[in-house]
Parts: sequence; C-alpha cells; structure tokens
Amino acid sequence: MADLEAVRKAVEFGKKNDAVAATNKALEEGAAPADLVGKALIPAMAAVGEKFQKGEAFVPEMLVAAKAMKSCMEIIRPKLVGTDYKPVGKVVIGTVRGDLHDIGKNLVKMMMEGAGFEVVDLGVNVEPAQFVEAVKQHSPEVIAMSALLTTTMLAMPDTVKALKDAGMRDKVKVIIGGAPITESFSKEIGADGYRSDAFAAATLAKELVGTK
Repeated sequence: MADLEAVRKAVEFGKKNDAVAATNKALEEGAAPADLVGKALIPAMAAVGEKFQKGEAFVPEMLVAAKAMKSCMEIIRPKLVGTDYKPVGKVVIGTVRGDLHDIGKNLVKMMMEGAGFEVVDLGVNVEPAQFVEAVKQHSPEVIAMSALLTTTMLAMPDTVKALKDAGMRDKVKVIIGGAPITESFSKEIGADGYRSDAFAAATLAKELVGTK
C-alpha cells in the first residue's frame, strides 16, 4: 500500500527531495494521483498554514513547504489528465497597477495551489482591464489582488469598477490583501473579503467557492 503519510510529512516540513522521492514511490506502488493531492499535499499545506497562524511557523517555513508541494505537483499533474480529478476552483491572481512587489502575491499563489486551486498568475503591475480580460478568458471563481503601497491600492477599486462596467462583477468573487489593506477598505470598495496572510487568503477563497 502506498505511503501517502510519507509524502505529507515531507511536504509539511519542506523536505523537497524526500517529498519528490516519496511521491514517485507512492505512484509506483499504485497511489491514485488524486489521492496524493487530496490526502497528502493539501493536508500538508493546511498543517503548515495552521502552524503559521499559531506563530509556530514563519514565512520561510511556508515557502519551503510550498516549494516541496510544487515539485510534487509537477510529477502528479500530468497523471491527473484523463482522471475525474477537478481543482476546488480557479483563481486569477495579480499585483495591481503600478505595483511591482510580488513576494506576498507569490506566497498567496502557493497557498492557493496548496489548497487545491488552479491558479492563473497575471504577475505584477496588472491593469484593471487585464483582470477583466482574464475573467473572460479563464472564468475563475475568484480574483485575488495584492498591493504593498498606499499609492497603488487605489487600483483595487478601479478594478472592481472595471468588472462592474464589463457586467462581470457578479460572476467572480474579489479578495484583496497587502500591507496597507484593511477590512474597512475591502468593504468600502465592494470586495468580497480581505485577509492579512496567505493561508487565511486561501481559506477565504475556499469559503467563497463553498468548499470549506
């Protein structure tokens, strides 16, 4: 019987080489690719996120775990083709217009993937029109916007307005985050939610698409 627990533990503790070896071994022993995702990778990232929120782990630990998870997914993803596995949802993510910071955005992306989402990363300095076009092209359930500067956070209401003008605001949930962002600002601009850290953002996304 395939040892999914070995995969989960290796990912949780950020041991990439061990995680890759355990993933390959589990597949050789007949583990279903979907089980590796749902019973090993996702629980591992959830455990890391919970430790982060309790102050028992920090950003470096989250990053190494996320990188281990990503390496495993690179092995598993091709094997999911043709199976009935479906992501929990799709997220379009980007740092807003005028802002070139991507560390926080990248961490949120990793935690979203670790929570089972398919993520479309638009990168940095993303114009409102680019978010609108991504919604048209990819049909995500969630848009996640990041800003690190008070001067660039004003692109967030512009993006919400652009979605409304395009008749698409009711088709997608909008979540926002970044150093200057607050819950009150989120409500003020008509976003669907704000969270202060990457794990909480992924949890919120799952709540919004009804998978938690």
